[in-house]
Parts: sequence; structure tokens; C-alpha cells
Amino acid sequence: MQYQGINHWEGLLDPLDDNLRWEILRYGQFVEAAYHSFDFDPSSPTYATCRFPKTSLLSRCGLNNSGYKITKNLRATCGIRLPKWINKMYELPRNQSSWIGYVAVCHDKEEIARLGRRDVVIALRGTSTCLEWLENLRATLTKLPNHMSKDNNVDDNNNSGGDNNSARAMVENGFLSLYVSKTATNPSLQDMIREEIARIIQSYGDEPLSLTITGHSLGAALAILSAYDITATLKNAPMVTVVSFGGPRVGNDVFRNQLEQSGTRILRIVNSDDVITRVPGFVVKNDDVASIGDVHVARLQSWFHKRVEDMQLVYADVGQELRLSSKESPYLKKGDFATCHDLKTYLRLVNGFVSSSCPYMNEVTEYQSEPLL
Repeated sequence: MQYQGINHWEGLLDPLDDNLRWEILRYGQFVEAAYHSFDFDPSSPTYATCRFPKTSLLSRCGLNNSGYKITKNLRATCGIRLPKWINKMYELPRNQSSWIGYVAVCHDKEEIARLGRRDVVIALRGTSTCLEWLENLRATLTKLPNHMSKDNNVDDNNNSGGDNNSARAMVENGFLSLYVSKTATNPSLQDMIREEIARIIQSYGDEPLSLTITGHSLGAALAILSAYDITATLKNAPMVTVVSFGGPRVGNDVFRNQLEQSGTRILRIVNSDDVITRVPGFVVKNDDVASIGDVHVARLQSWFHKRVEDMQLVYADVGQELRLSSKESPYLKKGDFATCHDLKTYLRLVNGFVSSSCPYMNEVTEYQSEPLL
């Protein structure tokens, strides 16, 4: 449970504990499997679906010895609807609902004994479709819907006791849309996760359970939203841990505080050279303003804080952070924006990271990031 974050990974991140390293890489492989299983070809009749059946997905992605079985495929639905003229002009694929990952349950007795519990994994891929990219651009904060809110003083009109939005948990508009949107034929990602985790708890509730939600990029953001939702709405929820790779910011300070109070453990793997981890919005701390001696600078800081707050763009970083750097890695080619954000880059950095004082091993066994398809 130490590696699951029960003590917030105290003493395990700097230097990076080897057992924790392999656990991070193990969960990263589940996310890789989600990418490798997704049909990226817009001209394919199965575009935006899973290429493999549940029974063979993990084995086809090189995880046949993982000890896990997939119990549920997950889909995310976009709330954006493009006008028909845009689609005719640019011939954009308009898949409203796309396969985004899966739920897998550990069934191997030896693996359960090694972990000390039956682990449940939710693995979520990053942005892959046109509409998902458009959702990502909806960067302003929005209030959580009533059925997800942990606030006790919220009425049916989604209003708190006052008009101050800073007193409410708020999250990025596009991420929330992908999590809660549904169609007549496709339930929301939220509904699928709630239903499957409730079923698993009912099936294995007499055993020690843990729930690990892992994702990259957009998947990392949805992992944090899922963790918040599960702890807020499901009774007898097991310990919930998020292992995220290259994730953007998700919500405001109130959202972060409520996550911490719920007992959710979040480990964010961050590449300092990855721009995505520094968006959307801004992180503005009142302490910074108070500590500045120059009154003119302080006023400017306060003015800026008020402006971005009015625009619903004041975010907060969540959880514990394992900070890495592509530039400091001696065995990784210095890459562009896409390379710095790539999941393979993250896993190679984790594989070689030592500590903040001695960042990377001079010689390292190459992490095998290409699954056997």
C-alpha cells in the first residue's frame, strides 16, 4: 500500500524507489495497451473503436502475463456538435462517441498475493479524435453538476450560498463534457465507470481491493475526474489511486482540496519540457502577492489574479509530483513538442530517473515500450 500512495509516496520519489519505478512502468503499459488497441485510421469502417476483443486485448499488446482480465470497454462522448457545413467543407470525421480505454481486474493469485490485494485498473488513452481536440480547447472552468458535487449547500439550480465561484469546485469545461456527455445509444463515460466499479465492489467487496486509475494526457485528466466522482458517489469505495502521465490541469483549488479530503491519492508524472502539463489556465497563489515588497508589483499581481479569476482560468495542480526532464536525460534524444509529450518518452524517463541531485543513470536497461502486436 506504500506504493499505492497510502502515505503520499513519502520518501519514495526522490530518490525514486526501484519498486515504485516498476509499478509506475507497469501501469504505464496498461495505458500503452489502450493506445495500441485504438483504431486511428479515419478511413477505416472501425475508426475510433477498439481493434481487439476484450479477451485478447492485453495479450495482443504484450501484457499476456499481467495477471489482469478486462471486464469492461469504455467510451467517451463529445458534447460538441459541429455544424453540417463544417463537415462538408473539411470532411472531418465526426465520431461523437469513441473507445477510450477499459477496466481490468487482477485475477492471478500470485499477483494478488504480491500486491496484497485485488487491484482494479482503469486505463485511459489521450486525445485521438477531432472532436476530442475541440473539447480540449474549452479551457474555462465550469461548476460540477449536482450529481458530482461534494458541496452540501448546493441547491437544485446548481447555486451555492453565494455568487462567489471560488467557493465551488470547478473543472475544465471540455474534460467534464467528455466525462458526462451521452447519446441515445451511448451512455456517458461516467455512467459506464460508475456501473462497472459498483459491480466489481459488489462481486469482490469481501476482499481487500484497490482501484488504480491511470491515463496519459486527456486520459490523465479524465482519470482525476473519475477518481473524484467515484469517491463522491460510491458507497464503500476502495482506496483510489491515480497514476497520471503528462496530464493537464483539471480544476480549481476547491476541487483539489475536496480530492485531498476524500483520501484519493494522485501521483502526477510530469516532464518539465512538456507544455501540456502547464495548461490550461494559470496557477496564481495569493501568498506570492503578499510576499512581494513593491506595492506596484503587488497591485499588478492582484489585478492579474482578479482578471484570470473572472475569466474562470485560475487552476490548481493536484497530488504528488514526480518531475522529470527530457533535456537532462543523457540517453533520450532532445525532441520537439510532440516527443516531449509522448507516453513512450515518459516511460523512458521514469525508467532512467534516479533523483533530483543525480537525475539520470549513465547506463540504463532500455525500457521495452513497443508491445508485441
